[in-house]
Amino acid sequence: MFSWFNMGVLIAATVLFTYFYLVSVRVAKLEQKIGDRAYKVSTANRVVSAFSITLAAACYVCHFFFPLPIPVFDRFPWPYWISAIFGGILALPSLYFWIRGMIDAGKGTMVVEKEFKPYTGIYKRIRHPQAAGELLAWWVMAFFLHSPFLALYSIVWIPIFIWISLAEEKDLITRYGKTYTDYMKTTGFFTVK
Repeated sequence: MFSWFNMGVLIAATVLFTYFYLVSVRVAKLEQKIGDRAYKVSTANRVVSAFSITLAAACYVCHFFFPLPIPVFDRFPWPYWISAIFGGILALPSLYFWIRGMIDAGKGTMVVEKEFKPYTGIYKRIRHPQAAGELLAWWVMAFFLHSPFLALYSIVWIPIFIWISLAEEKDLITRYGKTYTDYMKTTGFFTVK
């Protein structure tokens, strides 16, 4: 019973993360309606999205202890150490992009500011390092938790992170115009250019 509840919470957390993050990156449109207050509202939405994605990660861990009662999706057919190797290999770029992106973005990771321009550090080569790192992190968890179900569920995050990154770029183009489009030409989307 708890396994199905956990699955429901995971789906809800995924939807909430997507909604609140999308709302947080559409600050230019919101600013036209409510002025500079849009940045505080967008920051609040970003915080809610962070809580939601953390809840989704907790559901991944709960799934390990309370898997869905579908035997084929219980555990990978190979020994755990093979999953751990896969997880470890994916963890290296995941952590690098995620942590490097957070360091170089500084408070811009959570605080949406009017004048924030992330063109330093890793952002000189890749536009969405944190999203790239987070995207890989779902498979890192799936492999370390030795779960084929979680590996399959992790596919859901691909269109979500692409969608939110494209929405963020649309907003940044609105806010910064040619400066941002020129920046896009010299950097990769999720990969280093």
